[in-house]
Amino acid sequence: MTGRPLVAVINGPGLAHLGAREPDVYGHLTQDDLRKALETRAGQLGLEIELGQYDSEGDLVSAIWALKNRDVASLLINPAAYSHYSIAVLDALRAFDGPVVEIHLSQVFRREEYRRQLVTAEAADAVISGMGFQGYVLALDYIAGLLLVEDEDGRS
Repeated sequence: MTGRPLVAVINGPGLAHLGAREPDVYGHLTQDDLRKALETRAGQLGLEIELGQYDSEGDLVSAIWALKNRDVASLLINPAAYSHYSIAVLDALRAFDGPVVEIHLSQVFRREEYRRQLVTAEAADAVISGMGFQGYVLALDYIAGLLLVEDEDGRS
């Protein structure tokens, strides 16, 4: 730990297969490319990131709950398919004390009807959809702005 605010980045099922899984929808970049982009931008913003990916709903929920016992300033999450129906993920997100940004690589509102409902978004402070990897980078920018305001106000 560097003393910089820690942002947890948690990805749900299928995202370990970025670059190979439906590249026409999710692009050709890999999860390692995402990690590198986030580490670069986080460093520029004075943040630290920790990236996790979970295919199992139970593991994803446990990872979110575990953040409560750590000094994590914010959470960026792509719950993937779980965003459309998981009350367990929603409940865990509601219990997280910092800002939450939900991210979707594809424009879910232009896809199948069942993908247009984002149950987990109810617990998010912001939702970014359809911007690919750039959505994660923008989420970091947003979080850095929130944390900077908190620091200036003496609340951090």
